[in-house]
Amino acid sequence: MNMKLSNTLSTLLDDPRLFRQHAYVNGKWIHGEGGREEAVFNPATGEAIGHIPWLEAEQIHAAVDAAETAFVHWRALRADERAERLQTWHDLLQNHREDLARIMTLEQGKPLADARGEVEYGASFVRWFAEEGKRTYGETLPSHIPNAALGTLKEPVGIAALITPWNFPLAMITRKAAAALAAGCSVVVKPAGETPFSALALAELAERAGIPAGVFNVVLGEPVEVSQLLCAEERIKALSFTGSTRVGRLLLEQSAATVKRVSLELGGNAPFIVGPDMDPREAALAAVAAKFQTAGQDCLAANRILVHESIHDAFVGHFAEGMAALSIGNGMQSEVDLGPLIHRQAVEKATAIVDDAVARGATLVAGDQSQAPGKNYFMPTLLTGVTPEMKVWREENFAPVAGVTAYRDDDEVITLANDTEYGLAAYVYTHDIRRIWKLLRALKYGMVSVNSVKMTGPPVPFGGVKQSGLGREGGRSGIDEYLETKYYCLGGLESVSGS
Repeated sequence: MNMKLSNTLSTLLDDPRLFRQHAYVNGKWIHGEGGREEAVFNPATGEAIGHIPWLEAEQIHAAVDAAETAFVHWRALRADERAERLQTWHDLLQNHREDLARIMTLEQGKPLADARGEVEYGASFVRWFAEEGKRTYGETLPSHIPNAALGTLKEPVGIAALITPWNFPLAMITRKAAAALAAGCSVVVKPAGETPFSALALAELAERAGIPAGVFNVVLGEPVEVSQLLCAEERIKALSFTGSTRVGRLLLEQSAATVKRVSLELGGNAPFIVGPDMDPREAALAAVAAKFQTAGQDCLAANRILVHESIHDAFVGHFAEGMAALSIGNGMQSEVDLGPLIHRQAVEKATAIVDDAVARGATLVAGDQSQAPGKNYFMPTLLTGVTPEMKVWREENFAPVAGVTAYRDDDEVITLANDTEYGLAAYVYTHDIRRIWKLLRALKYGMVSVNSVKMTGPPVPFGGVKQSGLGREGGRSGIDEYLETKYYCLGGLESVSGS
């Protein structure tokens, strides 16, 4: 491992031990046996900030061995005993918020303020599921069988594999892992290769929190190889993935042979609907916030902005003003609103999407890429006259590219909004209660937010319909992804009669 790089980054941390350049298996920090390693780059500067090992197949299986052994003891703990360890993990995340945010900004690029917010958000799921694990109730069933008692128990499904993305490198792990651990499962985490250090810092803090060896493992390696191994491993009983719909389909296919419990949080193509009664400035500033969070690299980002024709022009003017006020730069600098995209390929994709839209008749209102402060940056871009045949309409652009389309009436906007294979989230801005109810019921999305950009949090059953995924994360239903229902029938009992 490149210790010079490690020491340089460590000087930025109050607790240098949070920066780890090893995988974490069975409570030990390990190298790759084959000697393979990959550099991790700061997208803002292009500089390598560290290296990670690529594990061999035998080491991945060893992580599953460790999780299998640890599962026996972890599930045997009382729910409140597991909750105590999770609560300690939560407290450690909060206590080390600044270091965790610095690590995240360096590997992912998002502004420090956003990274701090993600630490808070991620920690909130640990606290939520620490409590929710105490409420995995079974049921007593009225018996239809003479002299028998019927009921159900909730039991952990077993080892869970968690494959997570680079856009929220800490929160996507805690949202899954906290639920699995609270249920009594052990986990094998495969973070994105672009952002491994947040996951490894979580492992360091989990160890300090008293989570036993083998319960929380972090494996690193070539994404396709590791994913195939985890899907084929019969001892892994649940697989949770956040990422693209294309990869989600592949993982679902690969998990079919072992009939895993699969939960998928996949792509989004969120509509942002603005009714004719809205103040165009108020709606425009909300749309700017919904579009440009995480530089547009967010499955909840407003992808298609649908504005009633009566306020379209005023809305566009206010949106352009709000967008122009955004500060673009290195996330480690103060007062930066948007950082870089994750890598150069993301910039090339964004460029292709804008070029396609303009070639098909869209108007480029703003977005001068000559002003970008570095090769991985993409300046916020506004397109009008967007139509359904354009890539910016059909694809999840995962970039700071906003496309605006005018509509005539509610029926038309419902058709436009639902014109996508995705169904994760939708935004509605209107004060007309009849319109709100009509859109709320007609929109084919798993989540609909009315007059609010913020919609997520620990109590929320996060997830989509159509090809945006399977299952839910967070809320009461989030822990169910890691539980089995066992029915029991106690026969041969004496009947009980009242006196």
